Order: sequence, then structure tokens, then C-alpha cells
Amino acid sequence: MKAGTRMSGRSTRTSPLPSLDPGAGLVERAVVLPDGRRIRTVVAGDADGPLVVFEAGMSAPAACWPHTQRELSTRARTLSYDRAGYGGSDVDDAERTLERLTEDLAGVLDAIGETGPVVLIGHSWGGPILRCFADRHPDRVAGMVFVDATVAETMTPGMVRMVMASFRIITLLARLGRTGLIIRMALPHGFSSAISAEDQALLARDYACVQAMKAGRREAKQIGAARPLLQRLQADGTPDVPTVCLQAGRVDRATAKARPLWNGVAEKLMAAVPRGRVVVVEGAGHLIPQEQPDAVHTAILEVLAEAKGA
Repeated sequence: MKAGTRMSGRSTRTSPLPSLDPGAGLVERAVVLPDGRRIRTVVAGDADGPLVVFEAGMSAPAACWPHTQRELSTRARTLSYDRAGYGGSDVDDAERTLERLTEDLAGVLDAIGETGPVVLIGHSWGGPILRCFADRHPDRVAGMVFVDATVAETMTPGMVRMVMASFRIITLLARLGRTGLIIRMALPHGFSSAISAEDQALLARDYACVQAMKAGRREAKQIGAARPLLQRLQADGTPDVPTVCLQAGRVDRATAKARPLWNGVAEKLMAAVPRGRVVVVEGAGHLIPQEQPDAVHTAILEVLAEAKGA
């Protein structure tokens, strides 16, 4: 998808957004941000109570969440979306800083008229976006679920170099059409049996592609600059709302050093949250939503029930 020309500070785009099958029982809708960029959202459910909003990780599209949204749609309203440059959303001409990502999340909620408190779910890099949003809009947060969320302590120069190198490798594989290999690299232990072949194909379509890797690489370039902000956000804490922090329990060779640090930081952060707790998902790696989705569903429903009863 090509970015449009810039005129008077707004993006002008005349080409229609691509229509992407969101999965059975889900509906895709386009919203327009204040600068004219169009963002593809995926919605499901019409139950009373707070909207459940999903924020994916770096290089990850809305297609990470169809199984979870479908499972929750009988109990809640749900929304996921392709951040700028992913899937069916317009490319952003501005740098994809953590602050910019947060502005886009607020813009999506504003565009659909969702001004009340929402339950936020953030996986990996989605975690810092949630923290930044909660810092700027604490009155718009009803509950939070961090899913193996990125923490400042792991954002070292070495990690940044490793992430950028991985994007170069996966982009090359995507150009060569090695979709299956990309998915195996991301999920060496495979998908949960609960996730259908159709939902697996949606993820492969929108994640294992050059477009997603380009968008992810643009976000990854901002990791180093985002570290001081995330350190401050972690020190300041999150709103006093029901909060669950899901952490991976499996230690792979690549995470042998980082995993104990990552989980230890999560414990310290949740200890400072009055209604926060950590759940270690034994046997799961970083991609908990694909490996053990039931753990994500349970955490969301617990937070949602507590938020409704607040």
C-alpha cells in the first residue's frame, strides 16, 4: 500500500483500503484518524460493559487475535486493529515512536466514539503502548492485561541490534515466499490445537509478509529512544484498575538470560499495582496468545468481571 501525498499537514489518499477477511464471526471496519490516515479495525461482540481493545506486538497485525476475539465476543465487545502500515491500514509518514503509536490508539477510540473506560490487552511491544496510553488517559482505562509485555530492562543496545537483524532476515524470507519457515521460527512449538487452520492462515497472511516486516522495522528503530520514556512509565505505575500480567514460563535457549529478568521485573511492577497480579503460563513461550490462548481468555474475563463490578 502506498502512502499518499502530503497536503496542508494531512494525508490525501484516494485508493480504497484492501479488504482482508477478518475471520469467521468478525467484522472489519475502517476508521479515519485526524490526519486523514485510515486504520483497519476488526470488531466482534455486542455485550454490555467495557470495550476490550487488543494491542499486538511489534511486526504483528490484528490477525494475531481472531481466535481470542471470537471466544470473547459472547461476553464482551472487542476491537483489534492493524497499526499504521500493517495489513489493511495506511502507512504513516511520521516516525513510529511510542508516543505516536499511543496517539494512534487514542485516535482509533475517538474515531469510533469510545470515550468511556476500556479494558486494554497488550502483547509484547503492545505493553509499552498500554502504559503510555494509561499515563496519558488514566480515566479511559477500566482494566489491563499485559501479555509477556516488553519492559525497559530488556531494551539494551544488544537487543535492539538483534531485533533489527531478525527483521532483515525475516524480510528476506518473506520475499522468497518462505511463509512456513517464518511461522516455524516464530512458533517453534507450534500453534495451540484450539486455534483453527483458518485462523492460523490469517496470521500467516498478515504477519509472514514483507509489509509487516517493514512496519515492524520502522517501530523497532525507535526502541532505543523509547527506553527512557518506558523507564519513567514503569516507575510511575499504572492506574488503580484490575490488572493481570501474563508471563511465559518456558525458557528457551534464546531466552535463557532474558526470561528470568523479564519475569522478575513483571513481579516487581505488579507488586506496586493495588489490584495487580502475575500469572506465569507454564510451558508457553513469548507468543502466549497462539500457544496457550485459554490463559489469555481467562485473564481477560477475570479483569472484565472485576471492571464491571467496580
